[in-house]
Amino acid sequence: MDKIKIGVAEDVPELARIIKQKFMAFEGVDLIFIASNGIELQEKLKENKVDVILMDINMPIMNGIDATRKVKEKYPDIKVIMHTVFDEEDKVFESILAGATGYLLKDDKPSKILLSIEEAMEGGAPMSVSIASKVLTFIKTDTQKSIEKFNLTQRELQILQRIGKGENYQQIADILFISPKTVRNHIEKIYKKLHVHNKVDAVTVAMKNKLIV
Repeated sequence: MDKIKIGVAEDVPELARIIKQKFMAFEGVDLIFIASNGIELQEKLKENKVDVILMDINMPIMNGIDATRKVKEKYPDIKVIMHTVFDEEDKVFESILAGATGYLLKDDKPSKILLSIEEAMEGGAPMSVSIASKVLTFIKTDTQKSIEKFNLTQRELQILQRIGKGENYQQIADILFISPKTVRNHIEKIYKKLHVHNKVDAVTVAMKNKLIV
């Protein structure tokens, strides 16, 4: 089995040295390079193929969030895991919006970092426990605000979420133990509240407002 190729962006020499030592102990990964900022990272990517980038946030010249955005635009298949001492909510969500796959803290154990890299390669979204908790809280809060904004009932939200899964009237009716006619009536009300006229627009508005994910 091929080793997972890793690139690291870290501007503090001592931390870069520690990270290098950690990766030398991992048999399943191969550390390809360490860059000290986002610009240097992009230059190294021109000559080196990697599967995952462990990305610091606060770097000079170009920070990790801007670098993540650039990397994902040019190399969409590369997984980017933020690796930082900070867990502020704004940094977490900026990173995710920029295209980061995961978000780890620098005091996470080496074994956690390795597992997170493997998880990212398998399509997962690894996060430190404290980060995951903040993300869930943010999503719940945002969803509740959107429910209140559009004045949706819990039943309407249920049906909207089923629409988002691509289910038709009959399938929704069977799952929620109501009639197709009742489903249709609810959907008409949903359209009015979301100010849309079809399922596609309803799903688009719902996704933008985090009513469905």
